[in-house]
Amino acid sequence: MNLQQFVRDVPDFPKPGIVFKDITPLLAHADAFRVAIDGLAGIAESLQPDAIVAIESRGFWFGAPLAIRLQLPFIPVRKPGKLPFTTHREQYALEYGTDALEIHTDALPAGARTLIVDDVLATGGTAAAVGGLVRRAGGVTVGTLFLIELSALGGRARLGDMTPHALLTY
Repeated sequence: MNLQQFVRDVPDFPKPGIVFKDITPLLAHADAFRVAIDGLAGIAESLQPDAIVAIESRGFWFGAPLAIRLQLPFIPVRKPGKLPFTTHREQYALEYGTDALEIHTDALPAGARTLIVDDVLATGGTAAAVGGLVRRAGGVTVGTLFLIELSALGGRARLGDMTPHALLTY
């Protein structure tokens, strides 16, 4: 199945000059969503992670089914103040300003092999920040996994040794 037919271009969103890759048609088509999860699971299995670390919020759409499929723990990374226990926080730069993400301090056993999952690799700042959180929580990142990589934005270069994998590249 050609998954690209289920990714819609939305011009000038969220601001003029941006062509947004909208994956909601893929999510709304059960067979396409299943094919995407199957493809991501095949990549994930080859990396042999001990846990799936998914990024709020769209990363949850792919990370949770992968964790279930692979029978692995699902570790959420969320915006500040959303996790109920003590957390590690990682701040990272945006185009204009900064943002932060958090992970529970007890989320990972020492040395846990983690796979970071999100919907899109763009500039790489978010995934790089999550890599920092995984290290602070005691884990090791075996790779990063995305439905889509926007190669022109150069996010791959920001990930260092956290090798990115994607089903679709634009």
